[in-house]
Amino acid sequence: MSFKKACLFVCLASLPFMAQAQVADLSTLIEAAKKEGQVNSVGMPDSWANWKDTWSDLKTNYGLEHQDTDMSSAQEIAKFAAEKENATADIGDVGQSFGPIAVEKGVTQTYKPSTWDEIPAWAKDEEGHWAVAYTGAIAFMVNNETVKEAPKSWADLVKGNYKVTLGDVGVAAQANNAVLAAAVALGGNEKDVTPALKLFAELAKQKRLSLSNPSLATLEKGEVEVGVLWDFNALNYRDQIDPKRFTVVIPEDGSIMAGYATIINKYAKNPNAAKLAREYIFSDAGQDNLAKGYARPIRDKAVLSEEAKSRLLPAEAYKNVQPIKDQAAWDAMSKKLPELMQEHVLIY
Repeated sequence: MSFKKACLFVCLASLPFMAQAQVADLSTLIEAAKKEGQVNSVGMPDSWANWKDTWSDLKTNYGLEHQDTDMSSAQEIAKFAAEKENATADIGDVGQSFGPIAVEKGVTQTYKPSTWDEIPAWAKDEEGHWAVAYTGAIAFMVNNETVKEAPKSWADLVKGNYKVTLGDVGVAAQANNAVLAAAVALGGNEKDVTPALKLFAELAKQKRLSLSNPSLATLEKGEVEVGVLWDFNALNYRDQIDPKRFTVVIPEDGSIMAGYATIINKYAKNPNAAKLAREYIFSDAGQDNLAKGYARPIRDKAVLSEEAKSRLLPAEAYKNVQPIKDQAAWDAMSKKLPELMQEHVLIY
């Protein structure tokens, strides 16, 4: 039996009694998902955190066909709200701060996987509307062909002559968290991102700031000199393109760690397939897949393969990385970021 199948067997076939009470009967869920035959996602592309292996496993093990439309966290929620009963998506992956927003918009439904008790309280909605499956830290991805000296800190960015690609602040959770990471490193916090705004304003004055998405495609084309990304994306993209072309740096002066959460569409056409997908994502096998995509699994007790363990950066690289300390304050600040960027950065 393969590692992946063994993990799934342990997770789904040997459930604690209380967990079984929550999911009622996994075999019933599996059969219902098989009848639906497909699961359609948003914001869960193959290249992000190794989602491709999870979709492949769901196809192999349960016959679920899959299709993804890549979009930002805000766009996912807007899509669920706009389509309602005409839903074309069943499940999405959003930045942690967007989980409560999705609940507030009334576009989610609940499901607690059998490993629910192993998910930290800060990483899940009490009722099961959203749950963080993995975490990442904000990092720099540096193009070695165009940048002679890789920046080691946020403070270093203003000294260079390269363009810094931040992403679409206010829309993409990755870009939002990059702002918070810069703020924390330079003396700010969840309630005060002024230091970050000053940094990005200085880069904008120098005509060295880009708000385009540092995607696999733009990186491969050489359009990004220094991209600000989650570490799991940066490491994944680096290895897909060419490890020699890029250097991945966790800023020495500080960064933040945050998670991404699955949300199941309230109006999903394939709700059972979506619930089974969440079940699998939080199983040992699903957590192993995420680790192979350089993301840190949320379940500390997840049994990981040696291959997955080797993909994760050493702990010392994260010595100045901190979790979000005031999630409520950051949720409120995230909503203000578009206006703050317009007022303090995009005026240049």
